[in-house]
Amino acid sequence: MVSRTIPTRSEITRRLLLEKTTWTVLPPLVTGLGRLAWRLEVDLGNGFPDPPFVVASNHFSFLDGLLIGAVVRQKVRFLALVDLFGNYRWLDFALASCDVIPIRRGVVPLGPMRTALGHLVTGGAVGLFPEGTRHSSFDLTRARPGAAWLAFQTGVPLVPVAVIGTDRVLGVDNRLHTGRIRVAVGPALHPAGTDRSEVDRLMARWGGWVSNQLTTAETTN
Repeated sequence: MVSRTIPTRSEITRRLLLEKTTWTVLPPLVTGLGRLAWRLEVDLGNGFPDPPFVVASNHFSFLDGLLIGAVVRQKVRFLALVDLFGNYRWLDFALASCDVIPIRRGVVPLGPMRTALGHLVTGGAVGLFPEGTRHSSFDLTRARPGAAWLAFQTGVPLVPVAVIGTDRVLGVDNRLHTGRIRVAVGPALHPAGTDRSEVDRLMARWGGWVSNQLTTAETTN
């Protein structure tokens, strides 16, 4: 049996203080740097609903989660592969500060999904990249239904987000480039059905909206 160390009151206080500081300082810092370095444009649409909600996006870059968190401007617990740690010191700090829910590649994420469910039930927001890892292009057939399943199980809205241009500025080549980034927030998708097929319908609606945003961006650039 693995023993777990119970955090002390001072450790809990420090963690809460770090989280509060992170979500106060990081959003304006990230958006400011984004506008300066990559002419970041944000289209909030109708904005985000009050939590709890699930936010799901395409995934081109290590920058995607930071940008989405900055746009939401409130704590979002992202499910993130443990592979993300160890690539950049700034990314390690951001992941730890944002209290991500780690997932191991190739393992059924029962524990992480239970943690995500618990966070939603207590009124929090959860973020996922349904494609699982970074890709150079969007393909709905790669997407897994975790985001829609969480929304379906808890009855909370699924908010689609399209992050455009991060594949050009820090894509799978792991090299920084100049370019332009746009983050678009879609309408909240509310679970309507009561059977398992509603998860598939939610995923289709999410994928359709994200795909349309990315296609439109390609034709206008």
